[in-house]
Amino acid sequence: MAQESRNDRRLARHSRVRKTINGTPERPRLCVYRSLKNISVQIIDDVNKITLVSASTLDKDIVAQAAYGGNKDAAKLVGEAIAKRALAKGIETVSFDRGGFLYHGRVKELADGARQAGLKF
Repeated sequence: MAQESRNDRRLARHSRVRKTINGTPERPRLCVYRSLKNISVQIIDDVNKITLVSASTLDKDIVAQAAYGGNKDAAKLVGEAIAKRALAKGIETVSFDRGGFLYHGRVKELADGARQAGLKF
């Protein structure tokens, strides 16, 4: 029997959560994706199937501030950036979708940075 990989377990958690969390125009979904070297986040309206705002450690302004995108400091910068961009578009409240990742480390820092910059979830 083949052992289930860590990513397969993450995807199973993600699909379980996605059954209940949906982004609406009033309260869009803040979706997190974490890789080994980078972290990216999007604010998605699932009803209209559009991405409203996005931020990543690959953005030029974040790369200038953080040399490496795979640590907590870079994740906090991404959280602050997504909050500023969302507030500029009039989005104040979101549903947090951690993408099956544990709420720990970089995912937690991203959420804390977004909350400190004014996003509510």
